[in-house]
Amino acid sequence: MATAELLAYRVEVFIGGGSNLEQPEQQLRSAFRALQALPESGELRCSSLYRTPPMGPPAQPDFLNVVFRMVTRLAPQRLLQALQAIEHAQGRVRGERWGARTLDLDLLLFGDLVLQTPDLQIPHPGIAHRAFVLYPLLDIAPDLSVPGLGKVAALIADISTEGLVKVGNFC
Repeated sequence: MATAELLAYRVEVFIGGGSNLEQPEQQLRSAFRALQALPESGELRCSSLYRTPPMGPPAQPDFLNVVFRMVTRLAPQRLLQALQAIEHAQGRVRGERWGARTLDLDLLLFGDLVLQTPDLQIPHPGIAHRAFVLYPLLDIAPDLSVPGLGKVAALIADISTEGLVKVGNFC
């Protein structure tokens, strides 16, 4: 691994996970194991598991969602590549936007970094508008602040929970 792909320090990151195809809970558990195996990373925790209706086309199954928290020395772009490799290994096919998928792993937050590149935006651009992200974040980091947006606990005040169902503990 090239030195530029590693940070000199460890940073706390949050990753959103979702699945609505091919045994979604098992897909998320496999993703958890794959995240545990990432180099230069550790201290993996996860939120409760939530079920939500799809954001995109309605003719698809409900999603199961979770948020993972870990610390890593991987640089943001390298972590994104690792997440996409996990998705691909679990059968992710990039097709219709917001369509059904075996696994979706979104890099939500990377410490207090604010970054905008053609292929990566941190914080994730939809973070403040998605109950299936904010409520799991609140589960594992109740005092968390999203750079430029404020505390997660305040952001949920304007979010509809229609269709959001807490399924139970995940890890």
